[in-house]
This record gives sequence, C-alpha cells and structure tokens, in this order.
Amino acid sequence: MRKFTTYGSWKTEALAGLCAIVFLALLPFVITDSYWRHILIIVFIYSIASASWDLTLGYGGIFNFGHLAFFGIGLYSYGVLTTAFGVWPWFAFAAAGALAAAAAALVTVPILRLKGIYIVLVTFGFSQLIMQIIVSQSDLTGGTQGIVRIPNLPFAGHNFIRDSRFGHYYMALLFFTLGVIALRAFVRSRSGAALVALKDSEEYATSRGISMARQRFVALTFSALIAGFAGAFYGAYIRTASVEVFSMGFASLILSTILLGGAGTIYGPICAAFVLTIFSEFLADTGAYRPMIIALVIIVVMLVYPGGLAAGARSLMRQVRPRKAG
Repeated sequence: MRKFTTYGSWKTEALAGLCAIVFLALLPFVITDSYWRHILIIVFIYSIASASWDLTLGYGGIFNFGHLAFFGIGLYSYGVLTTAFGVWPWFAFAAAGALAAAAAALVTVPILRLKGIYIVLVTFGFSQLIMQIIVSQSDLTGGTQGIVRIPNLPFAGHNFIRDSRFGHYYMALLFFTLGVIALRAFVRSRSGAALVALKDSEEYATSRGISMARQRFVALTFSALIAGFAGAFYGAYIRTASVEVFSMGFASLILSTILLGGAGTIYGPICAAFVLTIFSEFLADTGAYRPMIIALVIIVVMLVYPGGLAAGARSLMRQVRPRKAG
C-alpha cells in the first residue's frame, strides 16, 4: 500500500500550496487584461473537473468515462433551478452538487462488481442517457439550444459585470482552493488509502477487510459532488448551459490533462490544465494546426515521461537534490 502521510511531507505540501495561492491571488494585479483573466477562470474550473476525475480514474483505477456527466448535471441543475424555478443561486449551487452526487450514487449500483471495459460501457451509456434526457426536456433545458441568461452567484451586492472579471477571478480562485483541499484531504484519508490499496492489489486489500463496493461508492459519489459544484460554478460564470459539455471533445480535453499531468497525483492534472489551456491560447493563430500541435506535444511528453508532468517533475527533483555525503 502506498504511504500517504508523513508530517514533513504534509508541511512541505502545505507551504508549496500556500505559495501557489498567494501567487495566484496577486496575479490579477499583474494581468489586467480581462480576456486573460477569463482564461485563468476557465483553467480553475477545468482543473477541478480533471482533478475530481483523477480521484476515481488515477487513484482508484475505475474507468469511469461518464464523469463529465456529473459536471453536466451540476451545470444544468443550477441553470434550471435558477431560471425555471427562481431558486436563489446559492441554494441552487448547493443543490447542483447534491444532485450530481445522487446521480453518481445511482450509477454506482450497477458497476460495483464490474471491471474494465464493462465499467466504461455503463458509465459512457449513462452520460449519453443524461444528455438525451436534457435534449428531450426542452421546456426546461432549452434542448439543443441550451439555457441562456443564467444568474451569477451573488456576493455582497457586488457587480460582477463591470469589474473586468476581477470578482469572478477571486471567486473562482476560492472555489479552486477549496476543491483542491477537499480532494487532497480525501486522498490522505483512510478511504483514499483503501481506494489505492484496491487498485494496487484487489485480492490483498479485500483479504484485509476493505470493501471494494463501499470504497467505489464513496469515491465516485465524492468525486461527482466536486464535479457537480464545478459544473454549477461554470454555469454561474458563463451564464449559459450547453450539451457540448457531454461531447467527446470536452471529455478528450479533460482526459488529456489527466494523462499529460500524471494520473493519480491530483496536482498533475491541475498543472496540465494550466499548461494546455494557456499553451493553446498562444497557438490561436495557427488555426487548424492547433489541435495537431497540442496532440504532438502530449505524445512527446508521454514518450519521455510516461507518468506525465508529475513524473517529469519528480525526476528533475531527484537530479537537482544534493546527494548525501557518504
């Protein structure tokens, strides 16, 4: 079983995280262009979506290819509750996460004892089912046209429209920080250790009294809760909801961040989300060549470091770390 917690590693991680948050908090004073602030807000959202998927895919080895359906459920739940039923946005935000978690609990039941490709088929089918339900209920969801004019999340009467995305940036940073803390806390918990133990050796873990069904249920539900909140926040920020979040293109983008960053790391997919999104913006003038260049970069990184950017960072740290005398 992997060793998760030592006091020293916890202190190092907390210090590095604090430095990163301080840096990100000061960034809007340097980047004054509202478009680049928008890009960073999107990166925060995508980071949490990919990190929450990494919890089940990377740590648990559960091939859950319907994870972004929970993102979509959060998005549409928030949109429908606020526009069709007039629910206060913060209540709708909480309900969106809860509904995504409830949907995960529902889909977990048929996959508790399944493995490999069978989990892929069930979860992918679930994602397509949710998309078809959304499209068919056009009176509430707008069908293929989606939902527009979704309300922002209010905060102390602040006007988010005329502040050059300053307020949204800090709200997204807060959500991003809380999401990372929650995911890392889960990974460091007994449930996280049990999840990895099942992935590393299912027979040994179950012989030690670890319930595969229970750990899968807990992990999938928790990751869906985080993804649902990410989807709701995305809707509150973009103010539209579209079935494109159920597309293979969006799933491929988020999955690419996990593979490029390094599955089973949490921080790897987050770093990859920053790198891919910002790098993609710099390639905007390349037109149709942009996805090919990005794909080539991902392939090269994966060939050099099969474990992704996280493996590359660990290798670099080992090289620069001074050798102990003797």
